[in-house]
Amino acid sequence: MENLVMSIQAILQWDTLLLMVVGVIAGIIFGCIPGFTITMAVALTLPFSFSLEPLQGISLMMGVWLGGASGGLISACLLGIPGTPSAMATTFDGFPMVKNGEPGRALSIGLWSSFVGSLIGGIILVLAAPLLSAWAIKFGPWEFFSLMVFGLSAIASLGSGNLIKGLIAGLLGMFIGTIGLDPVLGTERFTFGSTDLLAGISYLPVLIGIFAFSQLLSEVKKKPNEKITINKDISLHYPIRKVVKDLASSWINVVRSSIIGTVVGALPGAGSSIANILSYDIAKKVSKNPGKFGTGTKDGIIAAETANNSSEGGALIPTLALGIPGSAVTVMMMGALLVHGIQPGPYFLISEPVLAYGIFLAFFISAIFMLLIQAFGIRLFLKITDVPMHYLLPVVFILCALGSFAINNRVFDIWILLIFGVVGYLLKKFNFSLAAFVLGVILGPLTEVNLRRAVSTDADLSLFFTRPISGVLLTLTILSIIYAVVSEIREGRRLAMESNEDNSIKN
Repeated sequence: MENLVMSIQAILQWDTLLLMVVGVIAGIIFGCIPGFTITMAVALTLPFSFSLEPLQGISLMMGVWLGGASGGLISACLLGIPGTPSAMATTFDGFPMVKNGEPGRALSIGLWSSFVGSLIGGIILVLAAPLLSAWAIKFGPWEFFSLMVFGLSAIASLGSGNLIKGLIAGLLGMFIGTIGLDPVLGTERFTFGSTDLLAGISYLPVLIGIFAFSQLLSEVKKKPNEKITINKDISLHYPIRKVVKDLASSWINVVRSSIIGTVVGALPGAGSSIANILSYDIAKKVSKNPGKFGTGTKDGIIAAETANNSSEGGALIPTLALGIPGSAVTVMMMGALLVHGIQPGPYFLISEPVLAYGIFLAFFISAIFMLLIQAFGIRLFLKITDVPMHYLLPVVFILCALGSFAINNRVFDIWILLIFGVVGYLLKKFNFSLAAFVLGVILGPLTEVNLRRAVSTDADLSLFFTRPISGVLLTLTILSIIYAVVSEIREGRRLAMESNEDNSIKN
């Protein structure tokens, strides 16, 4: 109780609340612009967190995260173009509802569904994280190694829907993590005589380059004067009592979609995009009127947006309790904590209880700010869509460069940003998993350290399988890879059958 009171006092400081408000506004703006992803928005705020207290930095990133997760529904409903990949399924019924003359209802249902989903996901986070952490506190180096391997295999298999490419990306990231001095013996590895590489490649410029700068390169290919056009004269008003009635009449859908979103979000590498589409698909299958889906039904919007935001709470569960990032955004949150010398994982909730409870509170408060700011500022956010891309891109690039330089005050880190921006662009172009690559960079060194620590403690390799928790985790790793292989085979057969059917129709 004492820790909770201290967390409340810390989070309710005016400067911390202001940072959350600024973060939510920035997240909504980035979220409603197609092409500017949530991950990119959070990557830009990452350098600002270095000069802040840990809780303030995480609160800023939390605001951007939840604001962006909800902001994507604006363009999804009004344009039929998802502002973020995680709003893909929202377009299926949000845009038809707007075309049916109910833009206010579509936006209101989406916004309140996002808010309720955030609350349910946050509640599950608060309940599940301490239990999972208490279980994981029994871990030794064998268990930590197996846990890291499980995290890497899950990311690689779930990252892009292609097992081989996911594994290649993860292994490439692990190789990047080996550059520098050996953590045990202190010998040079892959430095090629460069003094700049002795300290290794800082993963923070890698994060910004992979997620933010690579996106800029993709945007540069588009037309220079391209901008988004939305009819600003449409009515966006919809009474709150009607929204509550809409949600109350579909409460089973709300609860089911929130649980689906949280569970999917807790799977490392799955993410809100999968939760968004999976929840929509399940809602359609169990509906008494599946034919209404895609024509502007409220249940489609509720299923998509509730799962979308509840998955963010789910992604924090393995991040805080196990030290395995649940999504690309939590990778950066984990990086922000590591900069301050704080290691998320089984001991985090015990060693940093005030910060842990503060993060939980920041999640709920950011959700409230998201609801209020988007509800009252919708028309203002729509004005950002009038800005041509060729004005936005240089500003974002400058922020990327300044952020990378500010990490260690080294020009070398700007080169790291540029190099890995190109690497990220190529990986994305050829459908390799960016999440698998980055988590290879983050988890690779941790995997190596725990492996060598376990072997130096006891050279018996069978302990990795005979110790119960380690054995279970390695078994889950194997099952995860088998599931990915089976899913890939099924998907290949399905595409082959569809191709054959198309050829038959043409003939």
